[in-house]
Formats: sequence, C-alpha cells, structure tokens
Amino acid sequence: MLKRQVQDVVERRLAQAPAVALLGPRQVGKTTLAKAVAQQQPNALLLDLERESDRAVLRQPELFFASHRDRLLVLDEVQFVPQLFTALRPEIDAHRTPGRFLLLGSASGDLLRQSGESLAGRVSYVELTPLLVTELNPDLGGLQSLWLRGGYPLSHLAATAEASYTWRQDFIRTFLQRDLPGMGVRVAAETLGRFWRMLAHLQGQFFNASQLGLSLGGASHSTAVRYLDVLVDTMMVRRLEPHLANVGKRLVKSPKVYLRDSGLLHALLGIATVQDLQGHPIAGRSWDGFVVEQVAAQLPADAQMGFYRTAAGAELDLVIEHRSRKVGVAIKFAAAPKPTKGFWQAIEDLAVDRAYVVAPVERRYPLSERVEVIPVAQLSELFA
Repeated sequence: MLKRQVQDVVERRLAQAPAVALLGPRQVGKTTLAKAVAQQQPNALLLDLERESDRAVLRQPELFFASHRDRLLVLDEVQFVPQLFTALRPEIDAHRTPGRFLLLGSASGDLLRQSGESLAGRVSYVELTPLLVTELNPDLGGLQSLWLRGGYPLSHLAATAEASYTWRQDFIRTFLQRDLPGMGVRVAAETLGRFWRMLAHLQGQFFNASQLGLSLGGASHSTAVRYLDVLVDTMMVRRLEPHLANVGKRLVKSPKVYLRDSGLLHALLGIATVQDLQGHPIAGRSWDGFVVEQVAAQLPADAQMGFYRTAAGAELDLVIEHRSRKVGVAIKFAAAPKPTKGFWQAIEDLAVDRAYVVAPVERRYPLSERVEVIPVAQLSELFA
C-alpha cells in the first residue's frame, strides 16, 4: 500500500490534539489512510456514517462517546451526521486527552462552519489531496500519466487509460447524482454538471458570475456564486484569490478558478488519452492547474497563496507568503521555459525573496541570482 505524505502529519496531530479532521474529496483515500493510522492503535473503532447500521450506534452519541474514552474513534463521512458536532464539544471538554477522535469528511465548508460554532480550539485540520508527484517520484512518462489521469488512486492505478477514463466518468456521475444530494445539496444534477463543465472550459481563468449565470439560461449572479461554493466546499474546485499588494498599480481583483484534479478536468472535457491532451487547447491551462495543486499541497499550514496580475501585464501565477518570506511562482508548459517581461516586472513590483519557474524539466537550473527553473518533483523545497 502506498503511504500517503500526510499520514505522519495525522499521527503527530493525534498525539497532540483530542480530535483531528481529515478532509479530502470523495474517493481520495481517506478511509484507507485512516485504517493505516488505526492499525497503530489496537483499540481503534471505525464507524462509516454512510451506513445506517453505524449511524444507529450513534443515536445516543453522548453515551457512546463517554463509554469509549479509552479508544480512538474514527468517524468516516462525518458530514452526513452534522448533529454529532453538538455532542463532540462537551465530550472533548469533559475528557480532553489527545487522540480521541479522527473525523473524516468530504465537505470542507460544512466541517469548517461546524467548527466555528462548536469545535474551535478542539480540532486540528489536515487535508488529504489526490496523489502527489512527491509521493510517486515518477519519471517524465509517469508524470505525464499522473497529469492525464489525475491523482485519485483508483484512476491513477487503473490497468489502462480507457479504464481510468471510465472510472472518472462514473465518479462524476455518482458525485452529482448521489453524493451531493446526500450532503443536502438541492441543485439538479444536470444543472450542476453543466456548470462544472463550464468551469472546466474556464480552467485558470477569471470567474465572472454574471456571465456564467447567463450561460446557464439566465441564472442570477448569486446563483452562479452558490454553485461555485458547492464545488469549492466539496473540494472539487479551487477559488484562487488575487494577492492584493500595495504597489500603486491597478490590480486584477477577480478570483481565478481551477478544477483541483486534472483527471476530472480531462474527463469533463472528453480528453481520454495523452494524444488527445497534447493536441487540446486546454493543455497549457490544465498543466497550470496541476502544478497549482502540487504547490498548494506542499505549503506550510500558515502560508498564504494567491496570484498577482496588474492591468499593465505584470503577472505571477502564484505568490506565496509565509511569515516574513515571499516567493513568486510562474508555471510554464515548456521543456525550455522563457519567462515573460511581465514575470520580471512582477518580481520587481513585489520584491520577492525568491522566484521559481515550474516546468516539465528533469533538473533545476538558475535563470538569475534569485530565479530558478525547477521540476514539479522539487516543489517541496520552495520553503525548505
């Protein structure tokens, strides 16, 4: 079994906090990781809250929690039983020892709102992403396959490209028709699916709610924002906000949108093979989104990430701030990347400490004293 990068993080947090919430989209491997963690604790008990029999065990959660204070309780798909949060708060306060609860959830917005009401200071959050380059250490051929198929384990490990593509198509259908209604989302699957495909065509571009609403048949600005919120909260889409620096220039202030898994992006656009991808106009923006997610997964928990763009054309795909350090990132889909004039202007505007150009290259090399070209596999060194 492939050991995920965040497993050590989860185990450290459980040693420190009474509750850890492991967040990640459906089918990303949360349950598998939780079972690996639970194997280290013989008394651990795992409950799948999608199953009626396991939900029945928790009909009196206060009594159940109190009678299992000596065990790690793993509660899978906890967003299906939101009332549990009301019982968790007093139970954690009554017996505040580390490693009592591991909560698995597929809807970050629901969990974060609940924690704002009842679990602030009592739960530590960890995100499990689709598979990362740093977890697989692929050669360039393997990197291309990961980019095409995406990082969902069952998609990435499928026997053939066709089998992977079929799995992703089935995932999208099930997510829209079953998973979202199960989370209480009351939007027609066909409507939300059409909106999702529109976002796929807009990969890495600015989000214009009014324009998307019109494309949906005259829906309002607020309706388009609500649909985006659903896909952001279920960790399907990233809403990347601009880095608003005080540089005395006109800045672009609309967010960009990225589908977070490149494999799902390709499935929504009907891209089944490497040949289809290489000849598709979305290829460059798909690569951008793939790298954005790889970068985001490597950042310290307290780092801030956005993009920078001015009306005059100065641009960085990512600006990352961590404490007193600022790093700029340009993403290029080229074997011999050449940064634009806007890139050099942006690093001057923001006075970044370091800047990197991320590209499908095999080894890193310098472009200037503060700027390097680096492969995706070395993104973990951005804040080393």
